[in-house]
Amino acid sequence: MPFASENTRFGFILLWTFATFGGFLLSLLFIEVGDKPDIGVVEAAIGGFAIALPQGCLLKEPVYCIRWILSSLLGWSIITAIGIGAVGWIVPSTQIFPVRILSGAVSGALGGLGIGLTQWLAIPQHNAWRWIFVSSASWAVAVPVGSAIGMILHRLMQLFLGEVMGLAITWLLVGILTGMNAHKLRL
Repeated sequence: MPFASENTRFGFILLWTFATFGGFLLSLLFIEVGDKPDIGVVEAAIGGFAIALPQGCLLKEPVYCIRWILSSLLGWSIITAIGIGAVGWIVPSTQIFPVRILSGAVSGALGGLGIGLTQWLAIPQHNAWRWIFVSSASWAVAVPVGSAIGMILHRLMQLFLGEVMGLAITWLLVGILTGMNAHKLRL
């Protein structure tokens, strides 16, 4: 779909968001959403691959795509192995609203920092270090918002599906927020 030059950034953000969200939905075929102990390093790597592949295909050069996928796999594996967890697939166990918001912001920031650090290795630009902050801030915002909405939906629906919908909102927000800066990776 061709975009006019002034719409190129918006078009890329839209594609990046779709790739990120679609990757999350695809990952649900292989990963069971659950509590922190339920998601292991292998599942996190599979989920990271499902997200990184469509994202990487949006990058300009094929070598960047491969580096993006490998660095994303490394990031998801590391943050899961060190105990932060596969943030995008974990439903918090607490039902205390303020604690859920605070713990979501902290775990999101730490998880985003870990992912951003490893993805930074795949970015060939001199100012690529900004991606670390973009990733960390995006996750720090998206996790508590999605978690709060998931908790509310779970209570209203009396189904765990509400929590999964909250995770989907998290990934949608991550796609939008990171997409606003990911277009620079393509240049």
